[in-house]
Order: sequence, then structure tokens, then C-alpha cells
Amino acid sequence: MEYKIDKMIDSDWEQVQAIYIQGIQTKNATFEEAAPSWESWNKGHIEVCRFVVREGEKIHGWAALSPTSDRRAFAGIAELSIYLRLESAGKGIGILLIQKMIEASEAAGFWTLQSGIFPENVSSMKLHEKAGFRIIGIRERMGKLNGVWRDVAMMERRSKIVGMD
Repeated sequence: MEYKIDKMIDSDWEQVQAIYIQGIQTKNATFEEAAPSWESWNKGHIEVCRFVVREGEKIHGWAALSPTSDRRAFAGIAELSIYLRLESAGKGIGILLIQKMIEASEAAGFWTLQSGIFPENVSSMKLHEKAGFRIIGIRERMGKLNGVWRDVAMMERRSKIVGMD
């Protein structure tokens, strides 16, 4: 079977949430300690920029954008979230998802994608670098996760076709 990238739909949530929970359990993917409900997650993510990678009925990973600000001047900047099933890592799925997201985000008028990544999550940082993201700084002691202060590497990718005027 081949991998297929599709728009995320409501009925994907059970598998998307399970993948998110795996990320939470690693303690290296997010500050969240519990996965949100579909309703809450849906409100915080941009509808035209949500994708899953399928193999038949199985979802191997997902990516979505969320707004970084409601100010008009920053309308072309979004935060990328990308999560893979633990057993699906290292199969080229992540780069396929990010490349699809770059294409879709540029079509939707986004000129900058950013990601906040725990520096210990080396594989995620390498994936983002492979997709053209660069480290723009480290936010030290940005927040506590399970009582431990964590730094966050801020990475961004600036479009070469949107926002060039």
C-alpha cells in the first residue's frame, strides 16, 4: 500500500488524537499533558491547512497550522504542529507532510511557518531543517512540563513566493 496525504476530516479525530497522545507521552513533543476534545482542537486550527497521511484506513501522522496572532499584520504567520505515530517515524512521512503543508500554506497566503520544538527532540529539529526551517533562537525556561522548566527552540521557514512584495 502507498501513503496518501488527505485533508483531515472530523472522522479522523480518533486516530489524530491517539497520535497526539503518543506525542504527549514522550514528554518531548508538547507542553500539553492531555489531548483536547475535537471541539477545542478544531477551534484552534486553520481549516484549510490540516492534513493526515493514510495507508488504507490507518493514519500514520498529521500536521496542522494554528494562528499565531489575530492582528491583521501577522495574518500570514502560522504555527506548524506535526505528529507521527511512533512506529511510523523514520519512513519519510514527516517530510511528505511538511512539504504538503508548505504548498497548502503558501496557496492560502501564509509567508512564514514557525514551530516551537524542545531542543531534546532532535529528530523533529532535523526534520524541520530538512524542510527549510532554521533556528531563530532558544526561548529559555519557557514553561514547566511535569514540574521541570523546558527550553523551546524557535524555528521558522519563510516563503520564497508569498510575502515577497
